[in-house]
Amino acid sequence: MRAELLNTTIEQNQPLLKRIATKFTQDPYEIEELVQETFIRSLSSLDRFVNHPKLVAWLFVIMRNVYINNYRKITKYRTIESELTHTSHFEQLSSNQSESKFVLNDIQNAIKNLPQDNYIAFTMFMEGYKYQEIADHLQIAEGTVKTRIHMARKILKKNLKVYRK
Repeated sequence: MRAELLNTTIEQNQPLLKRIATKFTQDPYEIEELVQETFIRSLSSLDRFVNHPKLVAWLFVIMRNVYINNYRKITKYRTIESELTHTSHFEQLSSNQSESKFVLNDIQNAIKNLPQDNYIAFTMFMEGYKYQEIADHLQIAEGTVKTRIHMARKILKKNLKVYRK
């Protein structure tokens, strides 16, 4: 019975959510992904909101957060990529492709050689997760996550000092 009610709720609200998603993006593929991700994230609590007058508002908030989190991840990757490929110091160091490969290999190896706890927190942060999301995933305090990321940065800075000005 519960599954049937949830399916009906999803079917009834899907067209409305697609219209709302067009406020965030015009790409039909992204709209579909946004609607699906919204329902996926809402499933655990959706039964509390079935036939609730604020259902659409609640789903909108989830959709907005999904969109913002995805945007942050993309922005973070672009920033990292830009820093690695467009800084003048990096360009001086990598006058040919083989030097670029060595630099990128050094960076990858330095990240891989981080202590396990720092590595997990740092890579999740670089993937765009927020401190609280990392803390929830690792089941530790948010302050501990911040400390682990800070320590990872410190270790990377020390291990990659040859590439600093």
